Amino acid sequence: MDIHQLSKKYQVMILQSKDVEDVLELCLENTLYYEYCPPLPTKESILEDMTKLPPRTTEKDKFYLGFYEKKKLIAVMDLILGYPNEHTAFIGFFMLRKSLQGKGIGSSIIDECFSYLHHFYSHIRLGYVLGNLQSEAFWLKQGFQRTGLVLKEENYSIVVLEHRIGGEIDGH
Repeated sequence: MDIHQLSKKYQVMILQSKDVEDVLELCLENTLYYEYCPPLPTKESILEDMTKLPPRTTEKDKFYLGFYEKKKLIAVMDLILGYPNEHTAFIGFFMLRKSLQGKGIGSSIIDECFSYLHHFYSHIRLGYVLGNLQSEAFWLKQGFQRTGLVLKEENYSIVVLEHRIGGEIDGH
């Protein structure tokens, strides 16, 4: 998979430890998210998230991505391929710069990603924190549907959503 094909409008790059300050700045702007999903991020927690893997996946399956406009980080996405099954890609995290929210930019990024990923995967899965109405509304607007799964974490519950993005899969 060529991550650069995930967007024609924005430059897509794999985020690395040198990018942690930019990611932290973007995340800290989004205080509402962390009201539902505490604690507030730190450099250390972001570095951990950059390499954290779900069960049955490897480093080659995970892409901690930055979307850039004119060299400014505008969105972060944690994308895991082939999880929880070989036909599904999983968005572990997606956050758009707060000043750009409500302008269709997040939807545009997601649409472009789906346009590319549908060649390899038939479904996209993700979760949002129960009670976070902003996240819920955004993902439902993108065409996601509830799976009926609700995962209990220590401090919150995660509602699992899925979106069918393709039929025939060209290759993997």
